[in-house]
Order: sequence, then structure tokens, then C-alpha cells
Amino acid sequence: MLGARARLCRCLLLPRSGPGLSVSRRGSSSRDKDRSVTVSSSVPMPAGGKGSRTNCSQSTPQRVPNRLINEKSSYLQQHAYNPVDWYPWGQEAFDKARKENKPIFLSVGYSTCHWCHMMEEESFQNEEIGRLLNEDFISVKVDREERPDVDKVYMTFVQATTSGGGWPMSVWLTPNLQPFVGGTYFPPEDGLTRVGFRTVLLRIREQWKQNKNTLLENSQRVTTALLARSEISMGDRQVPPSAATMNSRCFQQLDEGYDEEYGGFAEAPKFPTPVILNFLFSYWLSHRLTQDGSRAQQMALHTLKMMANGGIRDHVGQGFHRYSTDRQWHIPHFEKMLYDQGQLVVAYSQAYQISGDEFYSDVAKGILQYVARSLSHRSGGFYSAEDADSPPERGMRPKEGAFYVWTVKEVQQLLSEPVLGASEPLTSGQLFMKHYGLTEAGNINPSQDPKGELQGQNVLTVRYSLELTAARFGLEVEAVRTLLNTGLEKLFQARKHRPKPHLDSKMLAAWNGLMVSGYAVTGAVLGMERLINYATNGAKFLKRHMFDVSSGRLMRTCYAGSGGTLEHSNPPCWGFLEDYAFVVRGLLDLYEASLESAWLEWALRLQDTQDRLFWDSRGGGYFCSEAELGAGLPLRLKDDQDGAEPSANSVSAHNLLRLHGFTGHKDWLDKCACLLTAFSERMRRVPVALPEMVRALSAHQLTLKQIVICGDPQAKDTKALVQCVHSIYIPNKVLILANGDPSSFLSRQLPFLNTLRRLEDRATAYVCENQACSMPITEPSELRKLLHQ
Repeated sequence: MLGARARLCRCLLLPRSGPGLSVSRRGSSSRDKDRSVTVSSSVPMPAGGKGSRTNCSQSTPQRVPNRLINEKSSYLQQHAYNPVDWYPWGQEAFDKARKENKPIFLSVGYSTCHWCHMMEEESFQNEEIGRLLNEDFISVKVDREERPDVDKVYMTFVQATTSGGGWPMSVWLTPNLQPFVGGTYFPPEDGLTRVGFRTVLLRIREQWKQNKNTLLENSQRVTTALLARSEISMGDRQVPPSAATMNSRCFQQLDEGYDEEYGGFAEAPKFPTPVILNFLFSYWLSHRLTQDGSRAQQMALHTLKMMANGGIRDHVGQGFHRYSTDRQWHIPHFEKMLYDQGQLVVAYSQAYQISGDEFYSDVAKGILQYVARSLSHRSGGFYSAEDADSPPERGMRPKEGAFYVWTVKEVQQLLSEPVLGASEPLTSGQLFMKHYGLTEAGNINPSQDPKGELQGQNVLTVRYSLELTAARFGLEVEAVRTLLNTGLEKLFQARKHRPKPHLDSKMLAAWNGLMVSGYAVTGAVLGMERLINYATNGAKFLKRHMFDVSSGRLMRTCYAGSGGTLEHSNPPCWGFLEDYAFVVRGLLDLYEASLESAWLEWALRLQDTQDRLFWDSRGGGYFCSEAELGAGLPLRLKDDQDGAEPSANSVSAHNLLRLHGFTGHKDWLDKCACLLTAFSERMRRVPVALPEMVRALSAHQLTLKQIVICGDPQAKDTKALVQCVHSIYIPNKVLILANGDPSSFLSRQLPFLNTLRRLEDRATAYVCENQACSMPITEPSELRKLLHQ
């Protein structure tokens, strides 16, 4: 929703000449960074003149489908009727580029990306731009959620040669897939201070014809420099850095950027970044007797509360939007992503564990209510996202946020009944609008609505506490709570009649893993078996539909077909590192929530496969993609940033520690040490870029607790001890059920479990550290005391 500036420039790694040209750019931010970006070029590009411009007015889209009509991705299918001769990423396109000696235009985005829609509508539906692309380029369209490896490689180029990155991403490649120009969103035509997409195409065409050899040489030089820059390896380092030092530096960097008033860690735009909140909670636990520890807790809890009160949360339908365009968490970019829901619900559950405040548990339950209603397939899988854009009314052009905003008139009509007992004449609509900050003129600043599409509209955001609203109108707090909840329900029912945003019904293994974690952790913390069942069904879906038994490999994608059926691409899109890491985490969380060892066994098997496919035996750490799958790409990367999603290497470090705790296998502990050592330099340089890995570093250098419950999993006394463990925030632990069967999976992994006995035939807990166990404990209150030490 927010715009950003951009400029056309030369790559600083290479010789440069001639003036730069300014362009405007908007797009969805890459890795939560500021969305200002440059368009980079590895050769000088001649300045264009007005004489080279022609009218590029848009005609009615040609209704003859291109080859994208056969793809499963809804993002690719959104471009299936463009006049552009699109290819999906694959050998057919590469061979054609080499045969015809043409550059490749690579366009990367995703189906719920607002500015991807804009570029599709403005440029890719344009007949003349389509002709330019078809005559002089081989055009390739990629769904970044299907092929994160392709996205990461070329986003690395865009970010390294410019001031940022985002989607849609536009990159021009040699036929050998080496990048030489990169950018993001382009308007179709030149403006006063910007260069249009058509002009860029003309200039690149000219350069390819006149200076191709120089361009190829410079492209190779850029690729070589990027390869050296992106290398992550142990080198001659033997051990990871000091956890205490990295913790302290990461906290100080966060403290310096913290917004005291509204929470969060930037002015605007503001992102939820659950990885930062997780770090702050862990930091609090290890420093809870210090001033910094208390501040870390306050920073995380205040941020979560301000987000939940802001417009970034959908107060009517629940769930969270992608990010806030302002400092106050008020006006969001309205798309809803599964990965946000899966991570935020864990953060809110942990906030409840730490604070005991039901405000946080209510938010967590609302997130899961939204996911169950709007992002769930009947097979147990979870859809990827809901779009930001939808038509205000049927037959109208889609607008961002149309599904979620309200006018005063709409609310007055829906909530017209009088409120009895108020200190002044009052309708429930007036009370509702006061509490949620609705105004006749609308509460959206024009600077946040550059197209004027939201004039007179309002985004619900909590302006006052229940107590203040009640005092303002002379009402009881519970009466106000009831009136507001009734009002929200009426708005929810009315909203059902609006055209819904587009649903991306693609199911990704990685994000499903995050959602399994979300349901499992929240169900365990709140003691809600129903939520754990959702997690179990999600894991069953992954095993039935996204796992190849013969090879032991995960598939990346699965698609909802007609009539509730499921479909796969052919050939299948195999999983990437993040698919394995996030699913393994989900299975470990599900084991601790359900205590069904089958999930732990599958996690071990997937970890073995992950190690075989992605582990760098020379440099340490995991590559993001399989060597064969990424064949032809100029780089094979290791993701080194915890952003909107945690780095798969960060998650893997935690997984390896937990798996060692569950099995005693030293190989996984050694791998974790190698991984952390490989990322040492990155952590030392910018620890705040890897808060999840800094957490893993701390866990590695502390002692992991093995909390063993000996008992019948169905017995009340066993459940009481288990619930005691789940009610306490203990990130550096594994929870193990010992059922007394020496042939059980866990007893075979950890023989010492066979030495632990129930006390007086009652469920009994042991807390084990450094190969020594506590005295047996049978009372939850005593276990709580020990775990709080």
C-alpha cells in the first residue's frame, strides 16, 4: 500500500559511466527491509529520450491462453491470458534463449502480492509491451513460493547491487542464467522522475545488440563477486562464538531500535517479526533477575499488545495482515499469510505462558479460529494466503483492503439499537465507533492511500481500553465487552456478503509445518485437545500427500483441486531445506503436545533425509536447495537471515539440539556446533539479523533439560504433570513420556529411561540435565517449583 522511491544505476562492482536515471517503484518488501530499491545494471545504459517513447495504452487483454494455463500455481495462472509468451521456469525456456541468443526476462512474484497484480495489469496485459517481450526476450514467470531457490538467488543479486528488494522482482539474465539487470516493480511508462518498463526493455534490447560481449563479461564478474560474498563456511574456525556476547549485542541492537510508544522496531513500515519476539522472551528467561531481562519481556509483551489492538489484526474475522504501513500498527497491507499466523500464534501463546494474561491467549485462539475457517482444506492441509485486493462490490475492479474496511454509515445501519443504562443517549454503533476509532471522514491518512481508493473508509483499531470506554458512557465493563463482541459478530455476518479476496489454495510443506507447530504449541499451552487434533490432522496430511515413502523426500507443493480433491505438479516439486526444517520442528512440537512417538520417529527420518540432501560436509550448515534441483543456477545459497520466516538453518540448529535430547545421538549435536560455527561471522557482524540462530547458540551453550514423565498417558495424574510442564515457558527442553515399555521407541533411543520408576504407582516426573536426574516428583506444584528455578 505504501509507495517507495527507486533509481536506475550501475552495479558498483563494475566500471560505470553516464548519469543515473530515477524511477519510481512499489512492491512487497523482501525480507522485511525498507522497500526503497534500485534497479541495477552491470553495463552502462544509454539515456533515453522523449523521441523514443510511443503511446503504450492498454488494450483489452487477449483471451487466448499462453502455456501458463497448464500450471498449477495460481500466480502463474493469473498471467495465463497475458499477450506475453510466458514460460514457466525450466529447460524449455533456457534452450530457447540459447538457440535464439536472447536474454531472459525473469519475473518473480506470488499470487497475493498487490504490486504484482499492478504490474500484471499495467504492463503484462499491454499488447505493445507484450510484443516487445515476445520479439526480443524469453519471458519466464516464477512463483517465489514454489521455487524459493530461484527467488533467493536473484533477490541476492538485486539486493547486493541496489538498496533493497521486493516483489514483483524483475531480473534480466543471460541465456546461461547469470543476472545482469535487476529491479522490482516498474510502471508501464516514463514519468517525470521515473523510467517506465517499456523504456527499460528498449534500452536492454539495445545493449544486448550493441554491447553483448561486455555485458556477458560484466555479468560473469558480478556472479563471481556474489559467489564469494554469499559464502558461509566454518573456514579455520573451530568453535561457535560466545553466546553471552551475541545475546548481549543482539539485545542492545533491538533496544536501540525499539519504539517505546507503539512497540515494534522501526518507524514504518512495521512488520510482526515473531523471530525477534521469540528472542526477547528467551533473553528475558536467562536474564530475568536483571534490568535488561525485564526490559526484554516488556518490549515483547507491549509489541504483541499494540499489534493485537491495531489495524494489522483483523478484529472482525481474526488473524493478522502482513504488515503495517505506519508506526501505529493502524493501516495494514491487507494480505494474510499462513506463515504469519503459524508463528504469531506461538508468540501469543508464549506471552500467555509468561504473563498469565488471557488477553494473549484470546488473540491466539482467534488466530487459530481464522485459520480453521479460512485457510484449511478438509484433508487437514493449510492454504498459503488470502489476497489484499478484492472488488468492493461484484463486477467492480478489485481494490486493496476493500473486504476489510467500513464506513460510518455501514456501522450505524448494522448497529442501530439503543444502549440501555448509558449516561447519555447512545446506540451500540456509536459506542462501537468510539472504541474502534471510526470517523465520518474515514481514519485512513491520504498519504497511506495514494490512489484515493479508501476515502471515507475506516480500519478498526482499538483506541481505548474496555475500562475507559465503559467509564466514558457510564457502563459496566462486562456490558461494554458484550456490546462490542455483538457488534463484531454483526459486522462479520455482513462481511460474508462482500466479494472475498482471492485465496491462494496452494499448500506448502514448510508453511504447513509452521502451522502444525502453531496448533500443537497453543493446544498444549492452553490444554485444548481440539487444537492438538488440528495439528495431528495437519501432520497426517503432510505424510499422506506431501511425502514420498520410497525416497523419504518431502514434496514442496500440493494444490486444492475441484470438489475438494488434491493435485500435484508433474513432475513433482521436491522440498527445499525450509520444508524439512519447518516440518521437523512441527513434528517435534506435535510429539510434545500429543506424546505420540510416531511423530518423533518420522521427524528423525526426515532429519536424516535433510542431512543427506542439504548438509555441506566441507563448510558446515545446510544449503537451501538440493544440488540437482538447483543445477544451472549461478549460486547455491545458505539462507542467512531470520526475517518474515526464520532461516531454515536457524530452525535446523534448534531441531538438532532437540533431536539430540530425544535420542542421545551425538552426531546431531556435532552438526549443530558445525552449523553455528559456519554462521559465526554473520552472527558477529549483525546478530540482530539472526535472532533465532542466536537463540540456538544460547541453547547449545546451556544445558538442555530432559523432562521425563513416567506414567500412563491417559491417566489424570500423568496429564496433570504434562499440563504443568506446558504451562511454563521453558524453551530449552524436551518433554518425554516414559510409559514403562523397554521396547518402546524412546526407551531404545535413551536406555536410561528404563531406570526411572513411578513412585508409589503414581505418575512421576524427573528433570534430567548433564546425564543426572532430579529426585522423583509426583505433585504438579513441586514440579512447577523445580522448573521455575
